[in-house]
Amino acid sequence: MTDDIHETPSTTPNFRTELAAQLADLIPEAIADGKVDVEKLKELLDGDVADGVERFGLFWPGKKRAMRAAQEPTTATLKPDFENSKDWDTTKNVFIEGDNLEVLKILQKHYHAKIKMIYIDPPYNTGKDFVYPDNYKEGLETYLEWTRQVNEEGKKVTTNAETEGRYHSNWLNMMYPRLKLARNLLTDDGVIFISIDDHEIDNLLKLGKEVFGETNHVTTFVWKNKTGGGNDSKDVTSEHEYCVVFARNISRVTKLTSAVDNADTYTLSDEYVEERGRYKVEALYRSSLRYSDSLFYPIQAPDGTQIMPNDSNPESTKHIWRWSRDTLAQKIREGRVEFRQTANGWRVFSKQYLLQDDDGNPRTKGLRSVVDMVGSRRGTEEVKALFKGQKLFDYPKPIDYLKHYVKATTSGDDLILDFFAGSGSIAHAVMSLNSEDGERRRVISVQLPEPTEEGSAARAAGYDTIAAVARARIGLAAQQIKNEVAGQLSTGRMPDLGWRAYALRETNFSKWRFSSDVDEDALQQHLLSLRDSATDDATVDDLLTEILLKQGYSLTEDISPAEIGGLDVRLVRDRDGDVAVLAYLNEHVKPTLEQLRALVDESPAKIIALEDAFQGDDELKTNLAQLCKSKGIELWTA
Repeated sequence: MTDDIHETPSTTPNFRTELAAQLADLIPEAIADGKVDVEKLKELLDGDVADGVERFGLFWPGKKRAMRAAQEPTTATLKPDFENSKDWDTTKNVFIEGDNLEVLKILQKHYHAKIKMIYIDPPYNTGKDFVYPDNYKEGLETYLEWTRQVNEEGKKVTTNAETEGRYHSNWLNMMYPRLKLARNLLTDDGVIFISIDDHEIDNLLKLGKEVFGETNHVTTFVWKNKTGGGNDSKDVTSEHEYCVVFARNISRVTKLTSAVDNADTYTLSDEYVEERGRYKVEALYRSSLRYSDSLFYPIQAPDGTQIMPNDSNPESTKHIWRWSRDTLAQKIREGRVEFRQTANGWRVFSKQYLLQDDDGNPRTKGLRSVVDMVGSRRGTEEVKALFKGQKLFDYPKPIDYLKHYVKATTSGDDLILDFFAGSGSIAHAVMSLNSEDGERRRVISVQLPEPTEEGSAARAAGYDTIAAVARARIGLAAQQIKNEVAGQLSTGRMPDLGWRAYALRETNFSKWRFSSDVDEDALQQHLLSLRDSATDDATVDDLLTEILLKQGYSLTEDISPAEIGGLDVRLVRDRDGDVAVLAYLNEHVKPTLEQLRALVDESPAKIIALEDAFQGDDELKTNLAQLCKSKGIELWTA
């Protein structure tokens, strides 16, 4: 019977175990008695192993424990927050309140290799606003301690002063496990953008090259974010920040481009303006040191006269046409050539369209390493405008600055992640960009419920946490975008301006909460003492969300309630509208065999039931397993 029933895993993947399994599959001779034989592995790798203990790399106190923080599985889950959501049933955007390390672990199962772009604006480690605790546990316990504003010793955790002696190490220990987990989420052609200033730029570059690989460093943008830095530096006035970019696999990343920025030179219009935009003209001839007879030929003007490429300079023998005869004929048919009569006779020009190049492809230019397009003050003004002049958040990134990177990297329904969401700037930028170009990009934002300061404008306005400010800002931005584009959409539809809200919580299942490293007898005694699988305060939606996440489903599945055979169930539908999952999650009402038969008759791909719903009736569970097997339905318990 056990072969016909699958059990939902209690934790996120154990990365140490998975890595060992991958090594066993790749190099079976390096596995002895179920463990990795490191000496054998070195022998097999031979010349590829670093020689001796002296080697180049980034090392700091706590690095090994920080690595283990990334590898440690979690039993935590995400609780749906319907009250703080918008357009729950239709949106594909997500906002998560919680510690980003735990959330990144939870996202691993479904979102592995599915995120096209990650943008983060982590703490700059100025010694004043570094709020992530560093006690090397880095798990749910740390998160819960932090939300109570004390560490394990009861000491408040609010700063990371240079006088601590572990100034840079603390920051690296916070960043390292998060970047390790983030890398797993990127698509093969995905990229991560990390904003930073001078405090940690050198360490971030070294850390990024270790996590992503030295060859996968795409570039480091220098953002001229202001003019005049006041007294922010004792030596020189600082007018810039950085944005470091790494790729999952740089060989798969296409060139980062943006739209042309000299649009004011494209002043002419023709019948193709809707499709190609305005145009300017360029002379069709060119000077060439490599003369070619095939490019030196007469072109017939509208009045039948002949135009030669050297007509403007008859003494020149180096002027030739840009195109061959056949290409010219094609461009004339496409309306990409213009004849003009001048005092010196006819001249022929190519039309250079704003939106298309000569081949009909979108006209773009490569991103420049120095970004001088909008100052940081713009971001502050944008957020203040949304909140009617109230300054509720310090130093948010300007929307146009973020759109510059998002547009260069994503299109279609690509997925974007920001796990240091702050005031929700990336979510705002993605919604705004989608409203402009008609794409369907999706965004996941993660923000720690960092308390707003006592006496701050945010606290006075009723926002107790930065996460609450972010949700409010995204909602106000969505309404602003809706007002701006209503009735003016070239795509004929409104962009996705909603989000599903979730909050990080402990597992809903009592049997999964006990630590896995306790004495076996104590664990057995604990399990015997449990009356129910799930905690009493967990709703059906809470349970279903946790089970789906741990089985590898997304946070935006199509879920609906239903009544089948007198049982309250949840249905999860696939893209075609078929029932992918049918879940019965009421452990207090034992179903009859006929009711279970009614569930099977719905022919879902999978049925999920709480173990305690059978209330110890193994015969009933066996009968359900046989019914499912007869119809090719997977049966899962939790």
